[in-house]
Amino acid sequence: MQAMPTDMSAATQPILAVKNLETWYGLVNAIKGVNLDLQAGHIVAVLGANGAGKTTLLNTIAGVIDPFKGSVEFKGQPIHGLDPDQVARGGVVLVPEGRQVFPFLSVRDNLMMGTFARASRAELDADLARVFGWFPRLLERQHQHGGLLSGGEQQMLAIGRALMARPTVLLLDEPSLGLSPLLTREIFAIVKRINTELHTSILVAEQNAAIALATADDGYIMELGRVVVAGTCAELMAKDDVKEFYLGGAGHGAGEDGRRQRWKRRKTWR
Repeated sequence: MQAMPTDMSAATQPILAVKNLETWYGLVNAIKGVNLDLQAGHIVAVLGANGAGKTTLLNTIAGVIDPFKGSVEFKGQPIHGLDPDQVARGGVVLVPEGRQVFPFLSVRDNLMMGTFARASRAELDADLARVFGWFPRLLERQHQHGGLLSGGEQQMLAIGRALMARPTVLLLDEPSLGLSPLLTREIFAIVKRINTELHTSILVAEQNAAIALATADDGYIMELGRVVVAGTCAELMAKDDVKEFYLGGAGHGAGEDGRRQRWKRRKTWR
């Protein structure tokens, strides 16, 4: 059985590299030759509308889906084809779309589920205290069932559970889904704090392009399973097409309705 890598062979290579990745759902080619790099200590945003392939990409990286071709490398070594628990034990941890908390376990027990891959138990109390410090509402509700939390609290719980695994790379799938603008800002502030204080490398798939680009270092825009634009977030925010179709520029409004209207006018990416 393939083992997880432990050391990078070159300091300059990305900590996570996706190379010519292709993934199928039955007869549907969901990911089509995607290339993506995540540098150590960076946040990378993957943007796109529903059906763009963002969730499939993260699930393939996490080992939930096996790729048809191409590779996923962590610290310079291939991890595609590994089981999800092996990927997580190695340091690449997914916060899935829809949170997927355990509804009948307490908040505290949900958090402790994230420690299944931890060999040492000595630091668990300190890690739990840090999660409660970042998410005070989880501390207040630590004895409540996870299923009784609000959507925003469940998202905090899902992120906290992943942090209890001490990830090297954190994969976040649509963390703002179903949340109010206020809660979205709160979640992304914590994402930035995780990156800054723990030096965790983060790959976040998100439809809210404005907050994702404001938080991340680099970005990739996907459409129909392909990467159509990539660059630093500053470069992407300066592109007229990105402003027009993802940031609600030119007075056309943001949101899904505005995006559909702008999509009809879209010809090619420049």
